[in-house]
Amino acid sequence: MELDAETFEKLVVDELDRLPDDMVDGLENVVFVVEDAPENGEDLFGLYEGFALTERGQYGLGELPDRIIVYRHAHLAACRTEDELRDEIHTTLVHEIAHFYGIDDAQLHELGWA
Repeated sequence: MELDAETFEKLVVDELDRLPDDMVDGLENVVFVVEDAPENGEDLFGLYEGFALTERGQYGLGELPDRIIVYRHAHLAACRTEDELRDEIHTTLVHEIAHFYGIDDAQLHELGWA
């Protein structure tokens, strides 16, 4: 599947807007970023960079924001239709936001979001 960066980013924003309020209302000092692919060449759909709420002590005093990165190339390579792409972006957003809340990959796998 092919999609330019601007259109892909719009899909990410659309899917972010569709997430439940109680999931996104608690996000504090987090930015969402779309990149083509990880610099290290890993095959990832997304990445959470930061400290989960469960690991934070005193936080927020001049701290750089945590980042949730959605990787465009991995999503496009895995999907054939826009509906599949939207579903995969949605899953990636839920997965990475869950890391913000301290849910690890094992728990996400059990919940069907891995």
